[in-house]
Amino acid sequence: MHCYRMLGSFDEAEDLVQETFLRAWRRQDTLKNDGGLRAWLYRIATNACLDHLRAHPRQPQPRPAPALADAGLAAPTSTTVSWLQPYPDVLLDTADEVIERETIELAFLIAIQHLPPRQRAVLILRDVLGWSAQETAESLELTVAAVKSALQRARPTVKEHLPAQRLDWASAEPTAAERGTLQRYIDAVEKADPAALAKLLRADVWQAMPPQPVWLLGREAFLATWTPAMVGEAAWGELRLLATAANRQPAAAAYLRRAGEADFQPSWLAILRTEDGLVTQITTYGGEAFRRFGLPASL
Repeated sequence: MHCYRMLGSFDEAEDLVQETFLRAWRRQDTLKNDGGLRAWLYRIATNACLDHLRAHPRQPQPRPAPALADAGLAAPTSTTVSWLQPYPDVLLDTADEVIERETIELAFLIAIQHLPPRQRAVLILRDVLGWSAQETAESLELTVAAVKSALQRARPTVKEHLPAQRLDWASAEPTAAERGTLQRYIDAVEKADPAALAKLLRADVWQAMPPQPVWLLGREAFLATWTPAMVGEAAWGELRLLATAANRQPAAAAYLRRAGEADFQPSWLAILRTEDGLVTQITTYGGEAFRRFGLPASL
């Protein structure tokens, strides 16, 4: 999880975890006592991620104009993080630590990707893991003053890039209300019912489709794009959706069966953000994400 927060990419995080264990094996002599094992591993993992980011520098890019937008809706100033990948809740639930929702949601992951790597490491160690300034300084080979300065610069940047109406979640996972909204979304899509889907979408809903920069803004734009795929001569086929969760947010895995095919095949994964029973944002990934969630290869 630490590597995932640092990198934003599930696949890269898996590689860096292996790199961490390899470095730990080579540096066993630097472990002073068993009681410091956890901090020792975090130090190695953090520096492995920093080395990776130095070798593969990247920056969030300004989001282009929406492919389609409702009249009267102004496109918000935002950026796209093309390398961001979803993290399955099924893996979060098996972690040793309690993963707080506000530290793993997609919006937070996007926000911290705007930080320079070392500031990002400081913020994660201090504000997410709760390390002291002294512990963080020792881990990153910085002075305490440098850690405090980095944190003071990092916090306003993160706040700037978080949604203005970010929820103050009381629960660590999707609530019953959110799961209910997800089920209504699933029912509307499976029944190919644009009218039912429209009732679930807030007027300013928007959809992003990483890693592509293409996005849609507004309920009418969303329906204009997706209705032909659901109903009519150009419809893709029959859809079946499975409820799941990613980054502590409700999600649905969609399987598509085209005309003449026997099975439903992985098509897309939609992660929902909801407020007051309405969907405000949909982040859609391709079917290649299914393998990380332990989802069936077909239905």
